[in-house]
Amino acid sequence: MTRWLTDREQRAWRGYISMQAQLSAQLSKQLQAESDLSHSDFAVLVQLTDVPDGRVRVFELAGALQWEKSRLSHHLARMQKRDLVAREECPSDARGAFIVLTPAGRAAIEEAAPRHVETVRRLVFDVLTPAQVEALTAISEQVLAKLAGEAA
Repeated sequence: MTRWLTDREQRAWRGYISMQAQLSAQLSKQLQAESDLSHSDFAVLVQLTDVPDGRVRVFELAGALQWEKSRLSHHLARMQKRDLVAREECPSDARGAFIVLTPAGRAAIEEAAPRHVETVRRLVFDVLTPAQVEALTAISEQVLAKLAGEAA
């Protein structure tokens, strides 16, 4: 038997879906206009700046971004052409490779990040109370834990 959403749940779900789509569109537009980076470029660069040596195995990057291998491969090729990232073979695994943050990639994210975070702050955190931020954190962590359990 289907457990249909209640009116309250449906309102919450549709609100979340609409918010996520509009927020993603606004952030993408801001990044492209102000930094010439796509939202996808920014996501890759964030992953690389989150590690000390700016180097991540391709399969780890795919997992962190939740992207299919072909999408990641095509996107990384475009980023390589723009000198934002480089690909280095893995000496211990002939089939594996590292994606490495280039100086140009580091400069691009360092320039884009302050304006991006200001947009996130303006669109999200400036309109929420501290209690709502705590609730958003708790909700995100609980749903992510459920998703991780389902994937395992």
